[in-house]
Amino acid sequence: MRAKVLNQIADRFEARRDDLIYILSLENGKVHAEAALEVDMIPTRLRYWASAVLTNYGRALEVEPGRLSFLLKTPIGVAGIIAPFNSPLVLAVRSLAPALAAGVTTVIKLPGNTAQTNCMFSQVLAEVADLPRGVINVFSESGSDGSSLLVESKDVRVISFTGSTKTAKIISAAGAPTLKIFQTELGGKTPMIVFDDADLNAAVPKIEKALTVFAGQFCVTGSRLLVQRGVADKFRELIKNRLERVKVGPASDPSSDMGPVIDKLNVVRIDKMVEDAIAAGAKVILRGGPIKDGPLARGAFYRPTLLEVTDPKVPIVQEEVFGPVLTMMVFDSEAEAVQLANDSEYGLSASIWTSDVDRPFRVAREIDAGTIWINDWAVFWSEFEDGSFKRSGNGRMDGQTAIEDFLEYKHIAFNSGVIARVA
Repeated sequence: MRAKVLNQIADRFEARRDDLIYILSLENGKVHAEAALEVDMIPTRLRYWASAVLTNYGRALEVEPGRLSFLLKTPIGVAGIIAPFNSPLVLAVRSLAPALAAGVTTVIKLPGNTAQTNCMFSQVLAEVADLPRGVINVFSESGSDGSSLLVESKDVRVISFTGSTKTAKIISAAGAPTLKIFQTELGGKTPMIVFDDADLNAAVPKIEKALTVFAGQFCVTGSRLLVQRGVADKFRELIKNRLERVKVGPASDPSSDMGPVIDKLNVVRIDKMVEDAIAAGAKVILRGGPIKDGPLARGAFYRPTLLEVTDPKVPIVQEEVFGPVLTMMVFDSEAEAVQLANDSEYGLSASIWTSDVDRPFRVAREIDAGTIWINDWAVFWSEFEDGSFKRSGNGRMDGQTAIEDFLEYKHIAFNSGVIARVA
């Protein structure tokens, strides 16, 4: 039944694909291609976990004659899922799919910023023929009262949370009295490491997208550019020119390369971080910033910004901006690149650009990050774990291990005895 329902949910998301893309783009601000990217990732995750249900297996052993032990996997109970505004659909399903595969019931809190998207999400689930009532429960919230109830409730055993590290610290403390299990994916400051031998023609467009996809409101936004000295001058000009050509505009305009950030309050917050960085000595390579003239001034539009820094400890390098702001630092050696990449409280992801055969693995094994891309960025597969080091979270959201937080393991030892031999 679990596999059947998961496949039926996938069917309904595929059937409502265009409607979901439209409402997500309209409300969230993603340009059409980015909204399509999010919606199209949903069915694969559901079908992956449907197949996992059908290929599940257990463990049993006769430890000694007449003594059997076997391990029983049981659903943990009720799971709370808290999804963020930047990708509410796929990030909710990313937690929901393994939870359903494990057999738990769920309560999903979706953000108030995307209320219309949330409504359609609920409608899609309501269309699933064999989904029992009460297995999936959804509510929208702009504040935190509902989230607090989930976190504090003794009936909710696990919370799957995608959001900021700051919020995760608060809910972790609130869940401590009930010994809540937390599966979290939190903030990130993804280093994009460009070595002298990198293919710059391939790197520049990908690094631009690493900054501008979802207007920089992405946990794996490539916000820290580390460039080896031999190509630093050339790369600086290439990426500046590329970012200058990014067309910022409404998601409804097919010619827009990047849509708005979520609201005007975040425009103000992002720009203050940039102004503070400039005051602290950051060099302006490209001063994008808020659009203050013309029709777009009425919206929450922010042009890409590129700052060059020499101090890795300044806040603009250390803190998650959650907007299209890129910092650039120059390094000399592999060891320095690794040191700069790891000089962060975050450890979600990293990207390495080089033509050397051996360097990628040599560097990747030293970087403290849950996902590392070689000559690429933001490649995710349902089959492989998506998770974090350090303060970017705990547990894993994709891959085989994502189900573990939704399961209890029960060891049953059975003494059957043995048949006595006939004399």
